[in-house]
Amino acid sequence: MAERTRKKNSETKVLIKSAPPSPSVTFKITVVQWFFVLLMMLLALKAVDIQVFKSTVLEERARKEYVRWITVEGKRGDIVDRNMKRLSTTIDTLSLAANPKEIKDPAKTAAILGPVLGINTKKLQKQLDGEKSFVWIKRKLSPPETEQVKALAIEGIFFKKDVIRFHPRKALAAQVVGITGLDGTGLEGVEFGYNDILKGTSQRISIEKDAVGRYYNEEKNLQDRLKGDTIVLTIDSNIQFIAEKALKKAVTGYGGVSGMALVMRPATGEMLAMAHFPEFNPNSFSQFETERWRNRSVTDPFEPGSTMKVFVAAAVLEERLATPQSIFFCENGRYRVGRSTVKDTHEYDWLTLKEIIKYSSNIGAIKLAEVMGKKMLYDTMKSFGFGELTNIDCPGDSPGLLSHYDKWAKIDTAAISFGQGISVSGVQLLAAVSALANDGMLMRPRIVKEIISNTGETRQGFVTEKVRQVVSRETALKVKDMMRSVVEEGGTATQAEIAGYSVCGKTGTAQKASKTGGYSKTRYTALFAAFAPMTLPELSVLVVVDEPEKSHYGGVVAAPAAREILAESFHYLKIPPGIAMNNSQLSGNGGYKL
Repeated sequence: MAERTRKKNSETKVLIKSAPPSPSVTFKITVVQWFFVLLMMLLALKAVDIQVFKSTVLEERARKEYVRWITVEGKRGDIVDRNMKRLSTTIDTLSLAANPKEIKDPAKTAAILGPVLGINTKKLQKQLDGEKSFVWIKRKLSPPETEQVKALAIEGIFFKKDVIRFHPRKALAAQVVGITGLDGTGLEGVEFGYNDILKGTSQRISIEKDAVGRYYNEEKNLQDRLKGDTIVLTIDSNIQFIAEKALKKAVTGYGGVSGMALVMRPATGEMLAMAHFPEFNPNSFSQFETERWRNRSVTDPFEPGSTMKVFVAAAVLEERLATPQSIFFCENGRYRVGRSTVKDTHEYDWLTLKEIIKYSSNIGAIKLAEVMGKKMLYDTMKSFGFGELTNIDCPGDSPGLLSHYDKWAKIDTAAISFGQGISVSGVQLLAAVSALANDGMLMRPRIVKEIISNTGETRQGFVTEKVRQVVSRETALKVKDMMRSVVEEGGTATQAEIAGYSVCGKTGTAQKASKTGGYSKTRYTALFAAFAPMTLPELSVLVVVDEPEKSHYGGVVAAPAAREILAESFHYLKIPPGIAMNNSQLSGNGGYKL
């Protein structure tokens, strides 16, 4: 029985193994097989498409997810004085912005922020009530403003990194250094004139996102490498401070409207100080009148008054038309020229050429001009640099005003001889006076000493530049002697004397033009130009005070300020009185090392 059962089961297994599949099963198997074949082919094609045809697009799309491109701006270069003291630099700060869409109550927000930032509340509310997603509220916040805004923690208000131009010494040499706008572009002074050199370069770089979502860049100190170059001025901050202090005392002490005080090295043309009053703080320049911003010693011409007489004297000496002892009749204080009458402050009769300069006789100057003739007078003025640009490396260089002699009437020739009918800039006048101090050689005035790259290397150095020999050394020495007498007893500037330093100078008291024509009898410009010591002059100085009220004479108003500037500068430079110069004390281009 068991045997039959095993045999039956064996036959059944054989029948099962040998039975062919049904057609429906075969079809299903075929469909599934082709489905997988097609699927694999599609996957292969897709892989080829991704890897070959779309790789660039997809790679760029992926990079956008973790890479950003930004433009890095190099900081603006520094402006420093000749001793590398910073006068203008760039520091990091914050600016305030807002997303109006995130501000729930614009009126309340404006009412809170406005007083803190000094912004008109209604104007601010209008900004915050707009449809934009980004608006600037205030650029370049001060540290106190930043702290106050942070404490408020207002939703929709946020800070952005920024830079600000900072003047560590505030008002010192502000008109020389100049100012920059919110975008960092120079607007006045050296900041404007050397904008392309000071401004940094820019570079577009990529920054990558790390695992926690922070962006980073492997390139270090990029902003330093993109920084602009440094401008080294010829200005000495200590002498600049001395000049500003003395000028302020002169202007305020005599009730003047404004003034300027300039200091130059006669042998090189380097400006050591260019002081102005009223001053302004360039860190908050928008709070001051725009009239205070510019370097008026370069841009604003004025009538020089009797300072012109030394150049007339130099011309007659150079042409051997007179000697210092030649005498001229000064008409007892009144002289008719055409339809006009010229007066002296004193009734002089006969004066030597030297005395004409010492006592500053207008009539004596006219007599010198008559000896010269108007063409020679014109040529003299042009030779000393009047009526043309000084080419100082400052923006706004003014040529002043000197009309051609063909247009002069007789009274014009007379007036120009004592400084009326001609206008000059402060730098122009000081350069001309310095030419007499420098043995008759006119030097180009300059304000920039050198340019240093952001790697510390000298990119450009500025050398002493001679313009022309105006008069001979012999003539210059004679004029120096005349100018020395102006400061000695009986001269018009005895208050400029400094014991042991043999100061040479010339006063000027110029009537200002009247708005109704002619010259005002109440408005004057008081001037004094000087240099010292007489032998190998170290410094030349010009002080100009506009419209002083308590006195209008240059010898009274301006000379004491010049004395203070010279005396304190000599002390600072350690130049003792009565010094006999020797080669060890002299720098390569003449004078004490600065």
